[in-house]
Amino acid sequence: MPASQRIVQVSLFLVAAIALFGGTVQLLTGQPETTPRLDNVHRFMGGVYLSLGVISLWAGATVRQQGTLVYLLAFAVLMAAVGRLLSMSKVGLPEPHGVWLAYLASELVFPVVIAAAHWATQRHLPGKIYRDVAGADAPLEFAEDKERQRAP
Repeated sequence: MPASQRIVQVSLFLVAAIALFGGTVQLLTGQPETTPRLDNVHRFMGGVYLSLGVISLWAGATVRQQGTLVYLLAFAVLMAAVGRLLSMSKVGLPEPHGVWLAYLASELVFPVVIAAAHWATQRHLPGKIYRDVAGADAPLEFAEDKERQRAP
């Protein structure tokens, strides 16, 4: 596995761990010291966050087969950072400041690292990857190989 692909994989596993833990906590605890509406929205978003963790875990485990999904996951993390920035600009920075700024920093850095490393991996591939019907452990077949096999 190329180093750039390993970077994508490790980053996706880190995103998965954070989202699985954070999503589970948010889903189970909600926002009890508020209105029912805000608790409902908080738990809903906890479920979305938990789901992002499951998808990131799967994408990391199958990273060699992934294309656009990796970019979409990076975009999801980036949009979480945008949401955090909007919240900070509207209602202020929560206490302790350092913790929330660290969350924000990681949410701004991870998408760039994931997208750049995935792009570096993808640009070295000679064509679109196909998997044999034998499954994920089968040797990679490239689009050009399939075209050569069809030619007389």
